[in-house]
Amino acid sequence: MDNKIPKGYKNTEIGVIPVDWEVTKLGICLTEKPKYGIGAAAIDYNVNFPTYLRITDIEEDGSLRKNDLKSVNHHESSNYYLKEGDVVFARTGASVGKTYLHKSKNGEFVYAGFLIKITTNSEILNSGFLKSFTETKPYWNWVRVNSMRSGQPGINGNEYANMQIPLPPLPEQKAIATVLSDTDKLIQTLEKKIAKKQLIKKGAMQDLLSPINSATGKLKEGWVEKTLGEVVLKFQNGYGFSASGYVDNGTPIVTMAQIGLDGSFQYNYIKTNKWKLSDFKLLKNYHLKNGDLIIAMTDVTPEKNLIGRMTIVKAEQTLLLNQRVGLLRIDESKVNAYFLKTYSNMKKWRDYSIASASLGVQANIGTYDILNGKIDLPPIQEQTQIAQILSDMDSELELLEKKLAKYKTLKQGLMQVLLTGQKRLV
Repeated sequence: MDNKIPKGYKNTEIGVIPVDWEVTKLGICLTEKPKYGIGAAAIDYNVNFPTYLRITDIEEDGSLRKNDLKSVNHHESSNYYLKEGDVVFARTGASVGKTYLHKSKNGEFVYAGFLIKITTNSEILNSGFLKSFTETKPYWNWVRVNSMRSGQPGINGNEYANMQIPLPPLPEQKAIATVLSDTDKLIQTLEKKIAKKQLIKKGAMQDLLSPINSATGKLKEGWVEKTLGEVVLKFQNGYGFSASGYVDNGTPIVTMAQIGLDGSFQYNYIKTNKWKLSDFKLLKNYHLKNGDLIIAMTDVTPEKNLIGRMTIVKAEQTLLLNQRVGLLRIDESKVNAYFLKTYSNMKKWRDYSIASASLGVQANIGTYDILNGKIDLPPIQEQTQIAQILSDMDSELELLEKKLAKYKTLKQGLMQVLLTGQKRLV
């Protein structure tokens, strides 16, 4: 392997960087020592008080989680306001190392006690560049090593101050931060668009899949309540595959992990366990093909959100059905598979599935309870029309999500080349 350092670069304790970059301790680049947040109780969100930034309000990517913000009312809170460009680091627990770059446009924020505020000297270190560095593998490797404690993981202010960081010339820092910030904006715009489309779809589902006309409050014409067993020709449970028999190359096995909480089919050939091809014909009763409807019969999620959810198989090859996943062979003259899959996300079916399941660390629902569950169905022609509307919405969301994944991959590539100096902007 050729370990020769390219011309114009040098080897340092944090890796190979350009010769005109420095390696320095974060503390040298600050206007003050890292400062711990306020230990105060959160109150319900109130526009008359500052927003209270807690560890739980920071997403893994450093963005702000806005769905459950709280406020703070404390006589000393004025000493803990965040200013434009302040970077906040999580100092303890499973979230240690997470960071948030404050923007004044987000409003007045006071940061909580399990957070540490870093205020950079803008003439030495650009805060946007620092935030970008905290998204890299070298940073997270440092967090893993330095957060090790006999009890709860943690990193204190002195340890953050002693962290080694790359320091390009200031104009290059700003250029890197701008490129990555612009990419973040593209990602955030797409995320907002996806969230809006998801809300529209949710509203459409509530309207289209409900047997009650929202305008009149009366039962829609032609809708009837049936048990699932009345529209299913055959129910097939999966086979008990043993982990000791998994192979690197073989027939993929579909488990409950392939059933998404939104009803999507979460399938990746590389990540899916596989079974030896020599048993393929022997397991013909457990074959799954593209378009088959399956249901989760087991759930280990804390909220039991998966139990009873259905999805439609999307695969070019025949797959194998694992135990605790059920295959529903439906009567297509009575029920549309896409309609039924989507209906499994509705409150009526969700409540029934959870109530019927044996609860505990692992929830289970049996064939009898599944087939006796009640569903609301319009005539088959109307089901098909509803399914087409919702399918079109799903297709649009899928395209947006693929585009989002592409932008996120692009950002990771940019970070790799920009934050190591492999590509120079100045």
